Amino acid sequence: MMASSYSAKEEDGHHSGPAGLGGAAIRTRKPDNTAFKQQRLPAWQPILTAGTVLPAFFIIGLIFIPIGIGLYVTSNNIKEFEIDYTGTDMSSPCFNCSQSFSWNSTTPCKCVLFFSLDQPFESNVFMYYGLSNFYQNHRRYVKSRDDSQLNGDQRSLKEPSKECEPYRTNENKPIAPCGAIANSMFNDTLDLFYIDPNGTKTQILLIKKGIAWWTDKHVKFRNPGGSNPNLTAAFIETAKPVNWHKPVYELDIDSENNGFINEDFIVWMRTAALPTFRKLYRIIQKKNNMTPTLPRGSYSLEVTYNYPVRSFEGRKRMILSTISWMGGKNPFLGIAYITVGSICFFLGVVLLFIHHKYGNRNNSSDVPS
Repeated sequence: MMASSYSAKEEDGHHSGPAGLGGAAIRTRKPDNTAFKQQRLPAWQPILTAGTVLPAFFIIGLIFIPIGIGLYVTSNNIKEFEIDYTGTDMSSPCFNCSQSFSWNSTTPCKCVLFFSLDQPFESNVFMYYGLSNFYQNHRRYVKSRDDSQLNGDQRSLKEPSKECEPYRTNENKPIAPCGAIANSMFNDTLDLFYIDPNGTKTQILLIKKGIAWWTDKHVKFRNPGGSNPNLTAAFIETAKPVNWHKPVYELDIDSENNGFINEDFIVWMRTAALPTFRKLYRIIQKKNNMTPTLPRGSYSLEVTYNYPVRSFEGRKRMILSTISWMGGKNPFLGIAYITVGSICFFLGVVLLFIHHKYGNRNNSSDVPS
């Protein structure tokens, strides 16, 4: 009878049988004899008992419910006003503009909407424009841009990325800025006026700087030519986007808000995740603590209707809103906290009742007679 021998190498996955070609040992498919591969690592598994589960449910409920109430009350204290100026209804002052205006129109169409504020807006007021049924999250739309060109790269300015097609060139000239996002930039002009009780109109000062993210303004977007103030020369031999009425170097007379660093342009280039969205348009700063930023009374909104939405059955609106430490008006977060906290507290009460009613019976049955 032939004796068999044992080797630790065989347990570790090494076979001490006959060598293969070249004298190499034949390996088996058995995992190495290590704590990791043999699943012998130390592990911790919690034991769920009434003494640990019930306090956890009650603690979560007692923490989440007050937080949710605070968030909900804070959100409700934010004042917001919204007015739709799409002009789909025949009674709307913007009806004629919505029916006749298109991307090819050269003469701007203007309309005036009147509204009133029932409550004064005390702190800084943020003016937004809102669009509905506009899918900025479409894959081809999101990719249709050239970030190198927007960062001021001279080579990308003359040879834009192929991702910008079909808005890459126009009349054998490179488009600056190229792509579908830039081509569809929102270009309505909104002016706000306060109407005194005696009928006098006073224009509200709208701040157009400070509406974009700091990183976008100073890092991601730069004009070609560095600090060269002559943007006309920097963008020479380039074409404006197809749907634009003027080239990119004429977006503003302020050199610090012109070209690729124009804040209206930067805000639009940050695409929205949902088809109904709002983007910051202007800021109305509070002058002093004695008077509200927007007093209660009558107002008029004068719209230069440049952005057609009939082609995709969209809607346009203007929003006035204040903000708080948690941002804009968003009751969902508070409702979510209250809901989760209430469910946890309710489950804690139910499990406590079950444990009190049936727990002692089970414990007494385990006691030997």
